[in-house]
Amino acid sequence: MTTVRVVVADDQEIVRTGLTMILNAEPDIEVVGQAADGLRAVELARRLRPDVCLFDIRMPGVDGIEATRRLAGPAVADPLAVVVITTFDLDEYVYAALRAGARGFLLKDAGAALLAQAVHAAAAGDALIAPSVTTRLLKAFAGAGPAGPPRQPVDALTEREEEVLGAVARGRTNTEIAAELHISLSTVKTHVASLMAKIGARNRVEIAMWAYETDRVRFR
Repeated sequence: MTTVRVVVADDQEIVRTGLTMILNAEPDIEVVGQAADGLRAVELARRLRPDVCLFDIRMPGVDGIEATRRLAGPAVADPLAVVVITTFDLDEYVYAALRAGARGFLLKDAGAALLAQAVHAAAAGDALIAPSVTTRLLKAFAGAGPAGPPRQPVDALTEREEEVLGAVARGRTNTEIAAELHISLSTVKTHVASLMAKIGARNRVEIAMWAYETDRVRFR
C-alpha cells in the first residue's frame, strides 16, 4: 500500500492537530509536516515534496490562496497537489482557490471520511469539491466568465469525449461514468486524460470549468 504524504497548514494549532490526527488515523496517509502560516507551508512543501498539501485559506502573511498559487499555479513547472480547507463557505474563496491551482475545496465540517477522500483524490490527480458548494461554485465560474475567450481544443472532441466531459462537469466519479456510459473504468480514464490534453486542463475541476465556460453544459 502506497502511503500518501501530506503537509498541513493552518494558523490555529488545535485545527492543525485535529486534521493531523484524522489523517494519521488513515492506514495509508501520513502527515509529514505542519505549518502555522502560508510562507512556512510553501517552504515545507518545496523541501518535502508531499503528495498533497492541505491548506487553510485564512493564514497570516501568505494566505492559503497565495500559497496554492506558488505551489500549483499556472506558472509552476512541477505543481504540487493542494486541497484547500476552510470554515468560510464563500464563493469568492472557492473561485480564487481553484483558479490558483487547488485540486480540492472542503469545509472544515466536511467530516473525516470526506477529508480522507479529498486527499486520496488529489494524490491520484483527481479533484474533490465539497458537495455543498459544487454547483454553486460552477455557477460562480460561469457568472464571472473566463479571463479571455475559452480555450479551443487542439483537436475536436469525439462524441464519447463529449459525453464524458458532461459527466465530469456534473460531478460524476470515474466509476459512476463507467456505469452510466457502459464502458470500462480504464476507458473512462483514457477519455479523461484525452480531454485534459485536448483542452489544456490540469485536473477534473478545470475540465468542468471549461465545459461550463464553453456552454457545453448548462445549469438546470
